[in-house]
Amino acid sequence: MLTGRKEGFLDPDHYFDVTGYTSPDESEHDFFTVGHTSTSVALATGMARARDVKGEKGNIVAFIGDGSLSGGLAFEGLNNAATLNSNIIIVVNDNQMSIAENHGGLYRVLDELRASNGTSANNPFKAMGFDYRYVADGNNLADMIAAFKAVKDLNHPVVLHINTLKGKGYQPAIDNKMAFHWHAPFDIETGEPKAKRQPTYWDAVLAELDQQIAAGQPIVALNSAIPGAFGLKAFQAKHPDRYVDTGIAEQDAITEAAGLAKNGARPVVFQNSTFLQRAYDQLAHDVTLNDLPVVMLITSSGISAASKTHLAIFDIPYLTSLPNLEYLQASNQEELISMLQWALRQTDHPVAIRVPSGPVVHGFAAHDTYAPLQYNTIQKGSKVALLGLGKFLALAEETAAKLGEHGIEATVINPMSASTLDIKALDALKADHSLVATFEDGSLAGGFGEHVAAYLGDSNLKVLNFGAKKAYSDNTPVADLYQEFHLTAELATQDILAQLTK
Repeated sequence: MLTGRKEGFLDPDHYFDVTGYTSPDESEHDFFTVGHTSTSVALATGMARARDVKGEKGNIVAFIGDGSLSGGLAFEGLNNAATLNSNIIIVVNDNQMSIAENHGGLYRVLDELRASNGTSANNPFKAMGFDYRYVADGNNLADMIAAFKAVKDLNHPVVLHINTLKGKGYQPAIDNKMAFHWHAPFDIETGEPKAKRQPTYWDAVLAELDQQIAAGQPIVALNSAIPGAFGLKAFQAKHPDRYVDTGIAEQDAITEAAGLAKNGARPVVFQNSTFLQRAYDQLAHDVTLNDLPVVMLITSSGISAASKTHLAIFDIPYLTSLPNLEYLQASNQEELISMLQWALRQTDHPVAIRVPSGPVVHGFAAHDTYAPLQYNTIQKGSKVALLGLGKFLALAEETAAKLGEHGIEATVINPMSASTLDIKALDALKADHSLVATFEDGSLAGGFGEHVAAYLGDSNLKVLNFGAKKAYSDNTPVADLYQEFHLTAELATQDILAQLTK
């Protein structure tokens, strides 16, 4: 509201003008497009150094929430900001919440600081060399104005620690802080969502983990501050000794999972695609290099209407680039559970499974083992073969039906893995097919389709790849993206027919 976005909250005609994240395109007060957390202190430190190098004056202010302090980058930023001999103001908004409740030893220290009105000797900010100020009521406008006046133009690093109430002004949001992180239509009087809860893939996943634990599997579930995305709160209550919330610390979650696997436990990491990329080095160095049987369940993946800060189209390229890792792609609930059972049964390699987005789809699992990988042929035809990965198996089937209207009985294949090619199945297509089309819910650059095209490059088969372009979309409706990328049965059929006539 204070940064020129008032109309985006008050005028329905402008509701979609704001993304919910910082963006220079939206406000002159925003310097960076940012949606992932824990970055502000390091960014501000860089800006402060640049100001000093240029001989300029001015206040550099970084805002960071207490939940974001659990991220390693926040500690790295604080460590370096403390060494500045010039102005930098770091505002810690302490509302005792991440998306869910906070976890970790740091929060005991923040509790002490709040309880002592900022006077506790156990002060990590002072210990690092910061000047430190505390505001007991960060929702009090007069107190906040006075606090900012006091720190303005200081010639050294200062932390302004403010205690606030998340959800202030609306009692249901105060009472249900985690639920109100996500927005959906709700009853203004009660705060209850208007839509009834529908079954999710996570219901089946957590039921399977319950059975595995009952059978003696030493399963430990890990997530990074977003238990609500997976329905993990009930699991936490049922299995408190089998649940770890690392806070907003994806790197720690992956490396801790490696440690669990090394010592005989069966870690299952629950993670969003867009956040998992923050832990790429840990995936490479700690998990796949050591070839440890960590299981990862990846959600919120694929083409979406998300902000460009939260795009989730890169998981196939970055995960399939890693040796030893099997990245399975479920097309329905039964296949998902079969993949999870196998991933927990085997102990040879790390396994990631992409959990489909959208409403639950039921089907069947053609296999109960995924090594060696064998593609599942859904429909045997000739001339054109359609490989539909994960959720896009349905699109391949729809495209096959459209091709049928043109007299082409296409082969439809469920490849099930983004990382491993079934060489025998691909070689078999050479005998009676002239074109292979791949469909994937993600970036084409470095994706599944490119792997298929590279393998078939020295054959006479033409290969068409359907997926997302290498670009940052930004709150673009999914239907518009599908049109742009020709990810509809009608447009894909037109492209295939055009290739066949060349």
